[in-house]
Amino acid sequence: MPGGFDISTKALRDELDGPLLLPGDDGYDEARAVWNAMVDRRPRLVARCANTADVAAAIRFGRTHDLEIGVRCGGHGILGAAVPEDGLMIDLTPMGAVRVDPRARRARVQGGALLGALDVASQAHGLATTAGNVSHTGVGGLTLGGGMGWLARQHGLSCDNVVSFEVVTAEGRRVQANAEDNPELYWGLRGGGGNFGVVTDFEFALHPEAGRTLLADFFFELDDAPAAFRGWRDLNATAPRQATFTAWVGDKDGRPQASVGLVWVGDPDEGRKLLPALRALGRPAAESVRELTYLELQTMDDSVEGHTFRRYWKGQYFSELSDAAIEAFLLRGTPDGRGEGLPAASLQAYGGAIAAVPVADTAFSQRDALFEFVAAARWDDPAEDEARMAAARRYGRALSPFASGAYVNVLADEGSAGVRSAYRTEQLARLTALKDAWDPDNVFHLNHNIRPSRATPGGPA
Repeated sequence: MPGGFDISTKALRDELDGPLLLPGDDGYDEARAVWNAMVDRRPRLVARCANTADVAAAIRFGRTHDLEIGVRCGGHGILGAAVPEDGLMIDLTPMGAVRVDPRARRARVQGGALLGALDVASQAHGLATTAGNVSHTGVGGLTLGGGMGWLARQHGLSCDNVVSFEVVTAEGRRVQANAEDNPELYWGLRGGGGNFGVVTDFEFALHPEAGRTLLADFFFELDDAPAAFRGWRDLNATAPRQATFTAWVGDKDGRPQASVGLVWVGDPDEGRKLLPALRALGRPAAESVRELTYLELQTMDDSVEGHTFRRYWKGQYFSELSDAAIEAFLLRGTPDGRGEGLPAASLQAYGGAIAAVPVADTAFSQRDALFEFVAAARWDDPAEDEARMAAARRYGRALSPFASGAYVNVLADEGSAGVRSAYRTEQLARLTALKDAWDPDNVFHLNHNIRPSRATPGGPA
């Protein structure tokens, strides 16, 4: 490195309360590792921020030295954009504290916290808020893109439950965004992703939650699945808000199978009243009905979603689920639903409190979504990379004719076309104006980027 850069690095190290890591330092490789094992980039610097002042200092340093800036909270983004090659990674993971005020039913959550920490701290007081499906997801990334979870049909998306944000801007300023202070920024942070600054603190509304749940899955052979799926879809139309209908297709016991079912958050005995109708959909090859605590529900997929696999996915929203869409879902981009290395896929119901929020109230644009589709490929041999990604892309193309939009948190490598599919035209225009106001130089572009209006193709701004 040039000598001037070395001197400035020392100055930044002295300014930070948290450690500054360079290649070769203890902890550097652990800090740059994220959920998708395909991501193997090497930042020039990793600022492991201890507080908001550290974040501001790191942003100013990165801009002064013209470094690309990535921001890590949970590291679950499929592209691993938080890890910039030869750039500066602002690592928020040391900022993982959660403070709950049970009387006010509020949680203050630092920007590097994981969902599990929020769940545990809230459930200690019989409270909860919408917080995804996997406990080691980052609160920040999930919430800024919208934030689905098992409580969303009852209480809205994660972003709908944010009362206030603390943000460090592209200029290194610390600001508040809520209904009274910077209300337009508050609007954009609820669904617009990490485009407008680094959120270092969230204040969430919490809701009484006794912590009892019911999980039910009914498995069908592939030939029997279409009729079951059609009935499951029709039952979903009248499902109570405590129920989130779910479906899956993949390989089980060496052959393709599919399942329909639900996750019920509330009194399990009430949830069991829906099971006879699900059992009557056909002849399931197997069924699984389990009562779980809410914390068990939130962690049940943690081992499946571990950090050692190579990953790629495609996701879309459906505002309706036609018979043809069901068939395409079950076939997984193939003529007969069979083949080596096909991704598994899921459907998760929206509606309820999600749809009750007027679409203009937040940047999240897909309030009319009925189901979210995700095709997720997972493997461990680098030699399979191209084949696995090609299969997922083929599956995604097969579902595209039925799609009504996309979830920004599930976008992969679709680029600007993916961003356009995630937002309505009027909301994308409003987000662009917000980008012009808060980040006109596109400092925060390692994301599903809302480009400022003066940006030119081929560069960040």
